[in-house]
Amino acid sequence: MASHRRPRAPSPTPDHLTASYAPTLQPRFPVRPNDHLDADERRANAQPGKLRKHHIGGLNLAPAEWKILVIVVIIASFVRFDEVHFGNFASKYIKTRYFVDVHPPLAKLLLTLAAFVGGFDGHFDFKEIGKAYDENTPYVLMRLLPAIMGVAVVPLTYLTLRGLDCRATTALLGAFLVTFENGLITQSRLILLDSPLIFFTALTAFFWVGFSNEDTQRPFTEEWWTWLALTGLSLGAVVSCKWVGLFTIATVGVCTLRQLWLLLGDLKVTPRLFIKHFMARALCLILLPILFYMAMFEIHFAILQNSGDGDGFMSAAFMHTLGGRGMSDTFADVALGSAVTLRHVNTQGGYLHSHLHTYPGGSKQQQITLYPHIDGNNDWRILNGTFDGATDFDWTTEPISQIRNGQTIRLEHIATQKRLHSHDVRPPVSDVDFQNEVSAYGYPGFQGDANDNWIVEIEEGAGRGQTVKTLKTKFRLRHPMTGCYLFSHKVKLPDWAFEQQEVTCNKNAVRENSVWYIETNNHENHVDYERRAYGSPCIRLNFWVKDHKQIYLIATLVKYDQLCAFLATGWVLHYFPFFLMSRQLFLHHYFPALYFAILMSCAVFDAVTANLKPRVRLQIAGVVLIFVLWNYMSFSPLTYGTPWTRSKCESSKWLKSWDFAW
Repeated sequence: MASHRRPRAPSPTPDHLTASYAPTLQPRFPVRPNDHLDADERRANAQPGKLRKHHIGGLNLAPAEWKILVIVVIIASFVRFDEVHFGNFASKYIKTRYFVDVHPPLAKLLLTLAAFVGGFDGHFDFKEIGKAYDENTPYVLMRLLPAIMGVAVVPLTYLTLRGLDCRATTALLGAFLVTFENGLITQSRLILLDSPLIFFTALTAFFWVGFSNEDTQRPFTEEWWTWLALTGLSLGAVVSCKWVGLFTIATVGVCTLRQLWLLLGDLKVTPRLFIKHFMARALCLILLPILFYMAMFEIHFAILQNSGDGDGFMSAAFMHTLGGRGMSDTFADVALGSAVTLRHVNTQGGYLHSHLHTYPGGSKQQQITLYPHIDGNNDWRILNGTFDGATDFDWTTEPISQIRNGQTIRLEHIATQKRLHSHDVRPPVSDVDFQNEVSAYGYPGFQGDANDNWIVEIEEGAGRGQTVKTLKTKFRLRHPMTGCYLFSHKVKLPDWAFEQQEVTCNKNAVRENSVWYIETNNHENHVDYERRAYGSPCIRLNFWVKDHKQIYLIATLVKYDQLCAFLATGWVLHYFPFFLMSRQLFLHHYFPALYFAILMSCAVFDAVTANLKPRVRLQIAGVVLIFVLWNYMSFSPLTYGTPWTRSKCESSKWLKSWDFAW
């Protein structure tokens, strides 16, 4: 990462031409002709005989700057997309109901914390846009959190630009550009994840600039380690809000590689010192963000202990760890006589199912299907399929006999007392030579035939062993008479089978579609016992239009295209990757790139106006700010949802292609 350089006075001796290593960020306090200095810089230089000292993070703010910064923050507080989605997550956190979302949990946890502090009971469901909040929903406090974070971006912008050695005028301009950016204002006023994302992105940029300034002056000091560690924690926070934060990690990563490359080429840096630099960055910029990210998910799973609408995305083994689902504990050992439900591993995990309806063709025997819901017709009894004479194994009186790999079994449908059966008959839909029909066949008292037999073949991988275990063991069922495997795929049967999923016996079965596991298991002879805590496994996993008023997400229509090295990297890595995505994109996806674009524009403004008098520079900044304020006021009805006439709406369109809902 690099900032733009200002002209420096030539060194009086050759000794000053050599540095310990080439810096990525130029040190603060460059020497410039007094005609080009701001007032605070002239005062600083007017103290004869006083040596300049290094300021932590390269920040040297005059007392007047802190007063100006407070004023800007106050202005930003006065001027600060779909609440339904993320407010609903806060409700689920409060109710501890499990859910699945595409974003990591930190931003949602912060919103939940605000709701919890406000006394939210979780009963408001956030189901639709425009629904009135009830008195128990602390929406003001929930909106306050993103608003505060949105305001905090303003001073971070100022401090970051000052750390990049920009003049106070430039930093103030950047702070105002962020303050009056319509899109950022909108995102900061509602219950959304983008305000925390932008805040942690800005925080990361600030910490990285501070670290880079320390790195050029005092490496391995306490301040150096502090800035580096804070950068790592901030990286963990930004990626824990949204995965877009990975682009921020990539930005810092590219700049880190450049720093290390320059160190590697410095003859004064010994291999041992280089390794020390490398390991320090690896520890703080790789390991620390990972640990922070994992800690956020640890909190996430610790809260979501009960069943919710995200259960269906998870494995049965995981669902059994959730409370309030109505899924009672089940026995691990599967034995002859066990009443079980078999679930298909692939095709969204339907259950092996039968009912009192027959196939209209083929054998006209009882239908076998795959059914996605819990039902009594999913229950099967495991019986012995190997006879040593005329006497079958009596599971009611004999000791428990566990099902082993390679064992021949039969599956009896408990509700109809018919056995799972296959034969050389084509199925009704997949009518091809390598597919056989699967049916339920038999009647009470009928001992069945060899076509009722199935051989258990335990799959390699998790749960591999000699015996079948509930939830853990994945297995295939091979029909010994025909050599086919019990199989299902995403093919629906007609209306006569209630459009349930087809089950066949496939001689050329794709392995993924012929693997099953047992979800529930009960046996009359199993001895019940309480589960102990030490036996519990670790968790494992897989935006209002009304009465001519609207809130609309729109960015300030001023483009900034110039950049310097660090900021250029941040802009490129937060903008161009979206061109490679096939998903639907919205304006808020580009806000991190917009933030870096604003910083770049200010850095370019600072460089272009470097040789101008401070008064001229201030006048130019004032003109830019007036245009930004005009743009902000023009589109403020879209930002705040205030009344807007149709004529004003039409006149605000810069392009005919713009389409505002009316």
